[in-house]
Amino acid sequence: MYTVTEGNVRLDKSITDNIEDLSRARAKSLIEDGLVLVNGEKKKPKYDVKIDDEITVEIPEPETMNVEPEDIPLDIVYEDDDVLVVNKPQGMVVHPSAGHPNHTLVNGLLFHSPLSTINGTYRPGIVHRIDKDTSGLLMIAKNNHAHESLSQQLKDKSNIREYIALVHGNIKENSGVINAPIGRSKKDRKKQGIVEDGKNAVTHFKVLERFGGEYTLVSCILETGRTHQIRVHMKYIGHPLVGDPLYGPKNTIQGNGQFLHAKKLGFVHPVTNEQLVFETPLPEIFEQTITKLRNKYKIQ
Repeated sequence: MYTVTEGNVRLDKSITDNIEDLSRARAKSLIEDGLVLVNGEKKKPKYDVKIDDEITVEIPEPETMNVEPEDIPLDIVYEDDDVLVVNKPQGMVVHPSAGHPNHTLVNGLLFHSPLSTINGTYRPGIVHRIDKDTSGLLMIAKNNHAHESLSQQLKDKSNIREYIALVHGNIKENSGVINAPIGRSKKDRKKQGIVEDGKNAVTHFKVLERFGGEYTLVSCILETGRTHQIRVHMKYIGHPLVGDPLYGPKNTIQGNGQFLHAKKLGFVHPVTNEQLVFETPLPEIFEQTITKLRNKYKIQ
């Protein structure tokens, strides 16, 4: 339940603005199902809320998903008894959710190996994530000891996570640091944005190539790991990612989503204490796009 502090807003939008991780469509569905009361009464989604209205929202428990192992081909870069390093392709979701109950990386991993249980049923073994249309390296924990160690390294900012991104525009600086807090966008709940009360987020970038003032290839090193961090930070400085359907312009190079690849990953092994560093090449469509840009702008 919450009390309205901003009036003259549709009921479904008010609910979305006040309850995290609830889409406008889901809010409308709850209203139509009679699970939302305004001052104890049912209203329509288009009802304009008034200041001091008491809104009660009943969210039913989600149906339990069975996460089934699936024989999905995996590009395993490294594996031992404690950890896995996987090169995730574009288009693959990392773990099951309501919208993606199967065919995820986790489904494939469960078929291949035992995984840590710290993150529960839907995210076994998953220490960190990358977006569906971002490709590249992920570290996976096969047991709880490994999971705790790898998670702590993320918190301590002691591991290595380097991404390659193709962005719009000409970044004039050769390198820089973007330090801007990230949280859920106040305007669009599906997006992240730069918000005052967001979580600390720091991205280091370095220019690798420039293409005629229209595009720039950059290396991004994450100091923190917020949702959509590189995508949001690059848009914030005026250079959104090429192909990004959420944060980029409509007039862009078409690919399989944003041109963003987790190229380099490094961490200390949770048992041997050995420093491990892995690299993986860009996906074919990313490499082809860069080659076309080099040819177009005669870059050798």
